[in-house]
Amino acid sequence: MQRYKIIVQYDGTQYLGWQVQKEGKTIAGTLQDTFKKVFNHEITIVGASRTDAGVHALNQVATFTCALAIEPERMQWAWNNLLPDDMYIAALQPVGDDFDLYAQVAQKTYVYHIFTKRPSPFIARYGYTHYQALDVKKLDDALQKFVGTHDFRSFCTGDDREHTIRRVDSIMVEPITERDVYDLLVNRIIQPLAKNGETFDGYRITVKGPGFLRYMIRRMVGAALFVASHNQLSAQTIEQALEEKNPNQTLPNAPAQGLVLVDILYAKDLT
Repeated sequence: MQRYKIIVQYDGTQYLGWQVQKEGKTIAGTLQDTFKKVFNHEITIVGASRTDAGVHALNQVATFTCALAIEPERMQWAWNNLLPDDMYIAALQPVGDDFDLYAQVAQKTYVYHIFTKRPSPFIARYGYTHYQALDVKKLDDALQKFVGTHDFRSFCTGDDREHTIRRVDSIMVEPITERDVYDLLVNRIIQPLAKNGETFDGYRITVKGPGFLRYMIRRMVGAALFVASHNQLSAQTIEQALEEKNPNQTLPNAPAQGLVLVDILYAKDLT
């Protein structure tokens, strides 16, 4: 049996998330079903990050094992040929049994795109259009409250995890143009596209850390946006929610389509 590592890129719009479910279309399920159709061989795929329904990825890392004697390049080519257009295996390589998909992760990078006016239909599914007035300084101040090591029980799905302490290495808010979104979501995958120079107002939130709870980033972004859009609220609202450790707190959850898994770096990648 040989173990393989793959890098998967996908548009998560039409999927119920990464993890295989009893019903509904998922990323891992589609990969496994397609592999069986191509090679008449069943595999089980495990991903380094279990992205939620509607979330996208440029660099999802996953592993599987199989006994097929096929060159990795040919396996990748044949597998890609039958995958749907919204999914692509960017790399496939053999790895040793000592490769730990989870424990060796040094840092994950997610970005969340916010549009402040309606964008082009070609990128609308990769961001959330926020029509309320937005105080960007307050947005950044609120997001910075999440940086560091905290108990994020108030910013995950609930009591499904016994341990909810996580570390956020950094959060950055930066203004973006239409080209910036294309550069991230298109140029890295296919090829540069001609631009007409037209831009829109929007922001990219970049969140880095070794690991995140389910819905954690979306709840962080949603809460910070809510604070930044209401004059009577401040960054202290975030501090209070963190201290309460209440998964049922009512600060909103940002929609899935704005979130993109950009990178998963392993310890060896940083040496």
